[in-house]
Amino acid sequence: MTFGRLERTPAAQPMSDINVTPLVDVMLVLVVIFIITAPLLASAIRLDLPKTEAAQAIDTPRFVALAVDRSGQAFLSGKPVALDELARQLRQAASRDPDTEVQLRADDAVPYGKVVEVIGLAQIAGLSRIGFVAEPAPAVLPAPLPVR
Repeated sequence: MTFGRLERTPAAQPMSDINVTPLVDVMLVLVVIFIITAPLLASAIRLDLPKTEAAQAIDTPRFVALAVDRSGQAFLSGKPVALDELARQLRQAASRDPDTEVQLRADDAVPYGKVVEVIGLAQIAGLSRIGFVAEPAPAVLPAPLPVR
């Protein structure tokens, strides 16, 4: 009587590949979070801009974003600056390109004198193109005609 070997099925080989599905899921969630929060980070300065019907955004090739908040603090490109530092940076912008436009966003409650002071700094620096940024006024619907 011969005893033969019992055949065994080969054991499963260990898997050496990395499962990337959870990594992709996490990355997609992070992308969605960044897409939602990016516009919130762009406008960190709280301003109540004046409203006008003529307010429209104009695309200019070169501009400097200048904002003045309710307390009179000046912000250049979203960063707070003192007036002497503001004058220096505006001179640098004018030396790079004298046609640079200053897009001024001033809070509705800022005193007129403070706005004129900031405009004066820009003009002394050599920047004569100044645009005032305002919010569009809400659309007013005409009153309905009376029915007879």
